[in-house]
Amino acid sequence: MAQITTFEDFLKRILEIVFWLLIALPMILVPVIFLIVPYIPILLPTGRILTPNEAFVILLDPFMTLAVLTPFFATPWFKAIVFPGFTFAALVATFLGLYERKLLAKIQIRVGPLYAGRAEGILQPFADLFKLLFKEMIVPTKADRSFFVAIPFASAAIASALLAIIPISEFWVVTRSSVGLLIVFAIIGFFPIIVLLAAWASNSKYPFIGGLRALHQMVAYEIPMILATLGIVVMTGSLDLVEIVRAQTGGWFLILLPVGAVVFFITLLAELERIPFDMPEADTEIVAGWLTEYSGMLFGVILGIAVYIKLYAFGALFTVLFLGGWLGPSFLPGEIWFFIKTFFVLTLLIIPRAIFPRYRMDLMLRIGWARLLVLAFINLFIALLLVQFGIMGPGV
Repeated sequence: MAQITTFEDFLKRILEIVFWLLIALPMILVPVIFLIVPYIPILLPTGRILTPNEAFVILLDPFMTLAVLTPFFATPWFKAIVFPGFTFAALVATFLGLYERKLLAKIQIRVGPLYAGRAEGILQPFADLFKLLFKEMIVPTKADRSFFVAIPFASAAIASALLAIIPISEFWVVTRSSVGLLIVFAIIGFFPIIVLLAAWASNSKYPFIGGLRALHQMVAYEIPMILATLGIVVMTGSLDLVEIVRAQTGGWFLILLPVGAVVFFITLLAELERIPFDMPEADTEIVAGWLTEYSGMLFGVILGIAVYIKLYAFGALFTVLFLGGWLGPSFLPGEIWFFIKTFFVLTLLIIPRAIFPRYRMDLMLRIGWARLLVLAFINLFIALLLVQFGIMGPGV
């Protein structure tokens, strides 16, 4: 067996293993399935029970198989686990990291990821994944081991929970609620707790400093974030995200409430701890902040999955609140319009990392408490005026 010397050799070896598994497993499993299926009744989501003979006939016809599987796509389990839930978001997060690195490289006249894959470093996310999988996961001696290990997965779970509320279209939403916007902010409220627990569990000075910075920053910017959306609630009379999108049929809230959109966008940057609001992870001051002690796949779960799922979820939330969600010209499906708008918002969230310096702690807090808070109240006042004069409002 040839020695592996490059990532390309390693990837070829993995693909060879997968290839043989895909050949060997069907050779073993297909006869077993054909022997078992005729004797097992199958319950469909519609409530209908397939007889063994019906199941056997359907299994032989790909079109009939697809027709039977279609009802599964509408089940909450499929939406939560596959699309638009965790699996889809994890894939988006994987390539969003690559897109960010390539975009920043182009802005700064660099090359960016290039060698992992022949097409512009397209396999770089997988190279990073395999690297982290084989790195040692070190838990500090004095750390609270249970909390330290659980925090990365809790962070990914909370970020994924946002996806259950944010609708991609009227059909593709995991859980629709009449108080969806309230649930979104309740979930966002867990992020400061997670960061502080991670800093505390590390039992190290740099993570603890980063955790305290994150707590101050998130509290200072969550209040303007909530106030920036109050104008939308006043104008729509609803906390249902689907109803908020429907209310933008005549015009986006980005146009009607530009001040609120700007405030909300800036607070998203702060909540995501992205430049110029990356004080909790300031590498030139406190190594990596609250992430300092994490390594291996624990670090990968936070930085590779949780952070980018959170970025995607926040971009989708901005699209729903200010860009009309899936509404657009009829020549494209609504879901496509949603992803186009979200991609545009994500690009805008990434660009500041390439062009802005980091704010000092005092300036960052002053912007949140003294600037954005005032602008959020101005935005609320504008919304009240629009409703008062009948330009926009519930039922208008």
